[in-house]
Parts: sequence; C-alpha cells; structure tokens
Amino acid sequence: MVELEQEVERRRRLGLESATRKALIASSYRLARPEVYDSLQDAALAPEFLAVAEYSASPSADLKGLLQRLETVSEEKRIYRVPVFTAPFCQALLEELEHFEQSDMPKGRPNTMNNYGVLLHELGLDEPLVTPLRERFLQPLMALLYPDCGGGQLDSHRAFVVKYALGQDLELGCHYDNAELTLNVALGKVFTGGALYFGGLFQAPTALTEPLEVEHMVGQGILHRGGQLHGARPLVTGERWNLVIWLRASAVRNRLCPMCCREPDLVDDEGFGDGFTREEPATVDVCALT
Repeated sequence: MVELEQEVERRRRLGLESATRKALIASSYRLARPEVYDSLQDAALAPEFLAVAEYSASPSADLKGLLQRLETVSEEKRIYRVPVFTAPFCQALLEELEHFEQSDMPKGRPNTMNNYGVLLHELGLDEPLVTPLRERFLQPLMALLYPDCGGGQLDSHRAFVVKYALGQDLELGCHYDNAELTLNVALGKVFTGGALYFGGLFQAPTALTEPLEVEHMVGQGILHRGGQLHGARPLVTGERWNLVIWLRASAVRNRLCPMCCREPDLVDDEGFGDGFTREEPATVDVCALT
C-alpha cells in the first residue's frame, strides 16, 4: 500500500513539474520555425497519408480496401507502414526540436526509458499538431485497422520525440507501450542501425521467440498495437529522431489497465493524464491475443 501511495505521489509531482516547464517554455522560449506551430495543414502530410485518411473516412471504406493502400509489415502481428509527413515538414520539425534542445529551457524526459527527446505538449505542439493528427486523420484509419483495440474511440494521446545518438541513448530495451495503439514516425536524420524489432503481445509466453526487424524510413510511420513487445537495435552511426504517439481509448483502458491488466483505480490528474476517464464511454472488446 505504501509503494502504491508513493507511486501516486510521484506521478502527481511529475504532472506539476511538467506544467511548470510548459508555462516557462510558453513565456520565454523563442521559436526557430514558427510555422511548425501553425494548425496542421494538408501540405505537411504525405499525399499517400492524405489518400489513406480520405479513404478511411469514406462511407464505403472497409479493411480490405484500406490494406491495398498501406504496406503490411506483418499480417500476423498486425503491423503496418504508411508515409505520414513530407520531407520539408520533417526537416522543419527537426530544426525546431534541435533549436529547443540547444536552448536553456527546462526539459522533461520523454518517458521512463528514454533520456533524450522532447515532450510535445510541453513544447506547445499538442494542440496544433498532434490533436488534429489524431482526430482528423488517425481515428478513421485506426477504426478500420484495430476496431477491437479502441481504434474508433481514440480520445487522448501522449506524444514525444526520442533522440538516439553516439554518446547518448543508443538502443531501447524490449517493452510495451502505455497505449492501445502506437504511431512511430522516423523524422531523420542520417543514421545506420537502430532498427525496430517486434515480438508478440506481451501477454503471450512466446512473445519474443522470433522477433521481426523493421528498418526506419524517414517520413514514414509504423502502426502497431501498444501491447506488442518491441524495442530498438543499437544505433551504429549518425543521429535518429522519431516522433512517437501513444494513442489511447478510455473505452478500453477504463475496463482494463494496459500496463497491469487490472481494473484501474483512478486518481485525478491534469490534461489527458494516462488516458483514463471517470465517464463511461461505450466499451469495446479488448485486443485479441494474436
């Protein structure tokens, strides 16, 4: 019980610290590429992604038609790839991220496993970039790909950029995400190594017997279930920056916490928190083990 109370207090403290950083950044940070903070425009998105999103939102859309417009990385593991951002937008976003990294602004860790990167809500990029990406484009796409994982009921997210470089983070150990679904987009720069690898769902006893390796392609995103075990091989040369969006559906996680597989006992938090809600949205069946 004491350990649980300590963890609750730690998370509350993290939220307060993050809010303090965000306020200071908003008042004092000088932007390098202000256009990145404009509301998301179609010009920032790859034509293939726009076509996929438009098809997914059409009344006649179905899974078979969608899969003809995506690259299926693994049918068994339900992992897919699609171009997301244009090269100019990736470059502009990278320049902004590097400018922020080099500034004297306070910086929070992206997550418990990565030491280098940026929390996008602290930088002020949630509202103009990530929320419209989720609501307008990813929701109809994920509804077709992952209806059993809450793909059609995504109501929050956690977005961050991770950086891998020599002398900094080089690799990422095997883990699963605090998300129903995940989008992982390679932003750049020039690098070798660092491939993603995937096992089965974390609940499966033979989850990592035959991992699947997936190379990064700049501007392109990998779509997978949050519970899919995965990691990143060591970087060999260069720098690698990736945008990771944990997509969450309270209709799923309100019933079963994706991290401990138990019914959640909720504690109030600011913003999206961990994606739970006290309201009771229509529920969906939890992801099947495949």
